[in-house]
Amino acid sequence: MRIVVAFAAALMSAPVSMQAADRPHGQASAGRSAVVARNGMVAASQPLAAQVGLDILKQGGNAFDAAVAAAAALAVVEPMMTGPGGDMFVLAYVAESGRLVGLNASGFSPAAVDASFFSARNLAEIPVVGPFSVTIPGTVDGWATLLDAYGAMSLGETLAPAVRYAEEGFPVSEIIAGDWAAQGALHAHREPFAATFLRNGKPYGHGDVFRNPDLAKTLRQIGEGGRDAFYKGDFARAMVACLNEQGWPVTLADLAYQHSDWVEPIGATYRGYEIFELPPNGQGMAVPAMLNILEGFDLRSLGFNSAAYLHRLVEAKKLAFADLGAWLADPERSALPVPELISKAYGEKQRARIDTERAAEEVASGIDRGGDTVYLTVVDRERNAVSFISSIFHGFGSGVVVPGTGVALQNRGSLFTLEEGHPNRIEPRKRPYHTIIPAMAYKDGKPWLSFGVMGGAMQPQGHVQTLLNRIEFGMNVQEAGEAPRFRHLEGDGLALESGVGRDVAARLAAMGHKPVSRPGVFGGYQAIEIDWERGILLGGSDPRKDGGVAAW
Repeated sequence: MRIVVAFAAALMSAPVSMQAADRPHGQASAGRSAVVARNGMVAASQPLAAQVGLDILKQGGNAFDAAVAAAAALAVVEPMMTGPGGDMFVLAYVAESGRLVGLNASGFSPAAVDASFFSARNLAEIPVVGPFSVTIPGTVDGWATLLDAYGAMSLGETLAPAVRYAEEGFPVSEIIAGDWAAQGALHAHREPFAATFLRNGKPYGHGDVFRNPDLAKTLRQIGEGGRDAFYKGDFARAMVACLNEQGWPVTLADLAYQHSDWVEPIGATYRGYEIFELPPNGQGMAVPAMLNILEGFDLRSLGFNSAAYLHRLVEAKKLAFADLGAWLADPERSALPVPELISKAYGEKQRARIDTERAAEEVASGIDRGGDTVYLTVVDRERNAVSFISSIFHGFGSGVVVPGTGVALQNRGSLFTLEEGHPNRIEPRKRPYHTIIPAMAYKDGKPWLSFGVMGGAMQPQGHVQTLLNRIEFGMNVQEAGEAPRFRHLEGDGLALESGVGRDVAARLAAMGHKPVSRPGVFGGYQAIEIDWERGILLGGSDPRKDGGVAAW
């Protein structure tokens, strides 16, 4: 199992060190070439979904239509990662107006729930899975909102390919089969889940044909009736009945209340590039915070993935994530010091806290108080660029499947806290701390790189690493995603891919880090680079996933 991942690791473990001296700034060598095209491009974590997006572009749809179509297809072919029962975020460049826009389509907690709900049931924390972890799904409203604003096709047209795959079936790809096996067993005791996502009690394997006719019905209803078919129709009634039966007091009014919000992107400059993320309740602010810290170091001179280089990145990550832990919450419900957290002055202050020879054991926020995902990106002929991410959080989300709908509900509510006075404490109709973040970088005032890295807390770490691979070390869009990565795991050490090298791991250990082996935790990268001068697109897709780049 996971032969593709093992092969990619083998590719990365030798060529990086062998060729570093012969390539600019220690540049890595890619195991596959970057895809190059002129008219349009889709990069996604599953090839069928990427092809769906490309078909939409060829039929006259734009990048927004293709993104929704590919996302809906991923809901079918990668069901443990995403679906109508989850949330989504978008960062997009609108070519006609030259504007960069952000869309927050994350869901809210039920109106009848606050911390007392859990204390009354002797729960010291919010369960990770099960009905009490469910928040209202935001994805379907996000699809409709995005297309209403910028789409050239109807919602029904964009969902049609996903409906076909759900009805007719598709063969499960290799890495997704591994995820199915690892994550499906957790929810096997739930009858609606087993009836939808298991066959004879077992997960679907590589090459098995999976069908989800109930999801096809749900998607068709959405395509015909719009977002109201989901939030006010049969699905809403079925979801409320399902969760109420299990003690979670969701109401029809909670679903009807769900809405998406257009938000102003945030960001920072780094060596002349502009890096954009979305504001809270997502963790995107960690990326500019890390880049502001790192900009003051001469990273290039330290060498790609040297111990000194990785040490600085890990320490910057610790500082940024301490601020996430203290300050990431629904900005409509708490006063958050986001401008200060992503400022150059604060980055300078944070940089001074780093011991360049020793790992910090405990890190607090520098300001006193007074999960599983799919990412895709699309660029079209007009150069609309869509950075799109959606998720149901953990594998198969909460594990709660609404009977007769084929929809697994997300468990984003588990990221609320019950801590008194914390800005992310659960309250009625509040958005939780969110991990999924799309990204975009500008060069010379124009979109240059639309990209993302899936994988919970790996996402800001992956954004920074892949950006630095491209900017500091001259790697191309494919190499930047293939190069060996680290992931700092809170309380569990520093995970290093095999390509980092044992000597580097030993040096990091001597500095106080705790290197560990954790295969499969390094996320999945997808990216499209726009070369305005030559009029071409270049695409990169992570070999850690099943996906690829489709282009014309």
